[in-house]
Amino acid sequence: MEQVPFTGGEKESLKAALDRHRDVVLWKLQGLDEEQVRKPMTASGTSLLGLTKHLAAVEYSWFCGTFGRETEPLPIDENDPDADLRVGPEETTEEIVAFYRRARAAADAVIAELDLEARGTAWHGATVTLRWVLIHLVEETARHAGHMDIVRELIDGATGDHVRD
Repeated sequence: MEQVPFTGGEKESLKAALDRHRDVVLWKLQGLDEEQVRKPMTASGTSLLGLTKHLAAVEYSWFCGTFGRETEPLPIDENDPDADLRVGPEETTEEIVAFYRRARAAADAVIAELDLEARGTAWHGATVTLRWVLIHLVEETARHAGHMDIVRELIDGATGDHVRD
């Protein structure tokens, strides 16, 4: 797992922090079967796969949508604010993980291309910088990786934020 550099530049450090949490998201799915990753583990219906799907939509929306880049169709429904957190019976782990990896790659392209001061328009109309989006996505991904920590522990007792050698 990548470490945030102790003396790195701002963009490099923010990207490394985001990557650490992104890696945790994928690690939390490892070693589980299809039933386990999609099983709702809270009263609100939170599942590991649903959180992964949500984070893919968030990456596409904040990095690509904000800065005018194309995205693939996103599981967002104005009439259903939790649509991107639910996994349909036809969706597989492989498909959602691939969606997350594509979103991450598209976001990485935006991060590589733009300066931290680059401005874009968020989905709610506010002007934001790439710096702000990176900080927001570190927060968002860390928050949901923490949810995934708890959900994974409830499923099989596994804990931690990375594979220990």
